[in-house]
Amino acid sequence: MEIKITRAETLKEKPESSKLVFGKSMTDHMFIVDYDEGQGWHDPRIVPYGPLLIDPAAKVLHYAEEIFEGLKAYRDAQGKIQLFRPLDNIDRMNKSAERLCMPQIPQDLALAGITELVKVERDWVPHEEGASLYIRPFMIGLDAQLGVHSSKHVQYVVVVCPVGAYYPEGLAPVKIFVEERDVRAVKGGTGMAKTGGNYAASLRAGHQAEQKGYSQVLWLDGVHRKYIEEVGAMNVMFKVAGKILTPDLNGSVLDGITRRSCLQLLRDWGYEVEERRISAEELFQAAENGTLEEAWGTGTAAVISPIGELAMGEKKVSINHNQIGEVTRKLYDQLTGIQWGRVADPHNWIMPL
Repeated sequence: MEIKITRAETLKEKPESSKLVFGKSMTDHMFIVDYDEGQGWHDPRIVPYGPLLIDPAAKVLHYAEEIFEGLKAYRDAQGKIQLFRPLDNIDRMNKSAERLCMPQIPQDLALAGITELVKVERDWVPHEEGASLYIRPFMIGLDAQLGVHSSKHVQYVVVVCPVGAYYPEGLAPVKIFVEERDVRAVKGGTGMAKTGGNYAASLRAGHQAEQKGYSQVLWLDGVHRKYIEEVGAMNVMFKVAGKILTPDLNGSVLDGITRRSCLQLLRDWGYEVEERRISAEELFQAAENGTLEEAWGTGTAAVISPIGELAMGEKKVSINHNQIGEVTRKLYDQLTGIQWGRVADPHNWIMPL
């Protein structure tokens, strides 16, 4: 389908990369394509960034019929723009769509919405080291009718914004609090989908953890309340006695693109990797006997987030003396090196524009 482009008459002043706040400085344009049952996807367009026309009875507002993705565009040393594993994001979006009873979007159409918008907004892609253009595709149900049913009218929208270095003062370990009351998701629910309801369910625990001086919460499973699932809005990994442990994709854990990339690199480097159930008790025992060597979160925004302290109730343990571990640092350097084109890309994860 041909994408119609309507240029903004007035362009915004671009912010300095050193003053960027994540998700705040939206660009001049956005991509929209409509879906209607019986007609399919139609009318793809890039238009000036602005409010969406949504009926107050739209299902997205009442029944959280919404899914989204997150990826980035990077500039290499030559100034060329590239994406990191965009087809994986589109594939995951369609899995989320299936779970939320929303229409599948053809891969070529979803990708065109991303790539053509980035090309239009190429001047917004930062040149500074560590900065990038964050890309947020999302899909919303717009049927203007109260009642819990899937929408027949849906929009797929892409917005983008420049983001600065996630760690402007350096990669520093964070303190994590194990959440024992609230749960993020349960098996059979929507934990494997990237949908707003999962994140809304995390807000209370995250707020309370911050009040106690912690950066994020470590989520436990919703049935036994004992097995580790995710950390904040990221996947999580641990190095225990030389092995890499990470929660398995049991239906309530998000299949993170950064998670996949880390696991591939770790196996390339010869580490034994176990994807399985990991109890909080096992982690604290490993910390107490000295075998919990490193811990880190993985996600698009931060890439790698080292963990220096775990707390559960009154128990607190330090990990690697609250220092960044060797594997954590190596993963961060390798992944960001691939994303910005500084090191070789052995798995063809990069898509040049």
